[in-house]
Amino acid sequence: MNELNETTVLQVEELSGGYSLGRPVLHNISFEVKPGEMVGLIGLNGAGKSTTMKHILGLMLPHQGGVVVQGKTRDEDPEGYQSSLAFVPESPLLYEELTVREHLEFAARAYGVSEEDYRQRSERLLKLFNMEEKVDSLSMHLSKGMKQKVMIMCAFVARPPLYIIDEPFLGLDPLGIRSLLDFMIEIKGAGSSILLSSHILSTIENYCDRFIVLHRGAVIAQGTLVEIAEQAKAPGASLEDIFYSLVKGGD
Repeated sequence: MNELNETTVLQVEELSGGYSLGRPVLHNISFEVKPGEMVGLIGLNGAGKSTTMKHILGLMLPHQGGVVVQGKTRDEDPEGYQSSLAFVPESPLLYEELTVREHLEFAARAYGVSEEDYRQRSERLLKLFNMEEKVDSLSMHLSKGMKQKVMIMCAFVARPPLYIIDEPFLGLDPLGIRSLLDFMIEIKGAGSSILLSSHILSTIENYCDRFIVLHRGAVIAQGTLVEIAEQAKAPGASLEDIFYSLVKGGD
């Protein structure tokens, strides 16, 4: 592992990994995320996006290469590593017999959020996502979209340096999507970093600072919209058209 750049929150370096040693899903992928940066991780189904995220989260061990968050690997400082990131999964995973408020309190305690910060942040999030009337409802009584909002709020009630967000727009109504995008811009402005996976390319095109294009477990392009357009030989094209050109060219 090369020496970490001091301005890098997340560094993935020459990472190979998967579910079995003989058949890696990821093939020597390398990228980084800097402070206050939103990076879009895009690819077809099966490209390796979720596998990449699982390695960053420490749920899978690399075959080779590694992941560094805030200058530390998970082996070097497990507690510090995990407390430096928050995860929003594609499918909401909640405790059925806890209320929305109890989920938020649980998340705040897990990240050591002060009582005052918790109160201010939770009130703001509940209002932002139109969940004030549901705060004392059990999660088993919530719609899928509302459950997704709870997962998002639990991540954002903390303020870690890095957010890993996997397909967050699924199940959200248009107002929820706009609220989430606006809030991600806000926390990005406050210095937090975001690695965001989404298939809705037209939505994230104007929000992400850079993009990483995964195809068949390899990074086939990365950079700003202008930079990946140049790599795709499609200057001025939309993110969707750039992505199509890159993936078609990679087959």
